[in-house]
Amino acid sequence: MILAPARAPRRRDHVLHFAYGVELHPHEIGGMCPGAELVARATLPGYRIGFFGHSRVWDGAEEAAVADPGAVLPGVLYRMSLRDADALEATRGVRLNGTGVYFHHPAEVLAEDGRPVAAVMLMKTERRAPRPPSAEYLCRIAEGAELRGLPAAHVAALRGVASVPASYPVPRLAALPFSLACQDC
Repeated sequence: MILAPARAPRRRDHVLHFAYGVELHPHEIGGMCPGAELVARATLPGYRIGFFGHSRVWDGAEEAAVADPGAVLPGVLYRMSLRDADALEATRGVRLNGTGVYFHHPAEVLAEDGRPVAAVMLMKTERRAPRPPSAEYLCRIAEGAELRGLPAAHVAALRGVASVPASYPVPRLAALPFSLACQDC
């Protein structure tokens, strides 16, 4: 009897990330994580999109997944390297000590074929009262949803969210350090 050589346990070399906000837009995800690969459209049952805090980069509130029984949050799955996942988290203000704008959170999403898929998503750390996003930020999210082929009703709902025009050209200083990029988050 010939035995196959033992294999060392394989380290996971990628992350499946569920995106539902600005990361939907190819330009935005490409700037944050150039190696991110679009895998599939997916939905997160029991959640909807909401807007909270204030981003100095976009001069308005940022998206958050809000628990809402019966709701379904459309989005996409990206496969990304650990390096790209770290870059995404750094750009979006994730901090390991929990003081960031977002934290990564496990999510079980449903792929288009209805199969459950384990993924990671970004959840807003602190929400306070809902606030309007800038019109420019909301437009970028809706455009990304449309480009990714998300349901027309979802794109229309995004375009219908109350927003305010940014008071300065946005996005502003995308490389701004996290501590300066977000206030009142």
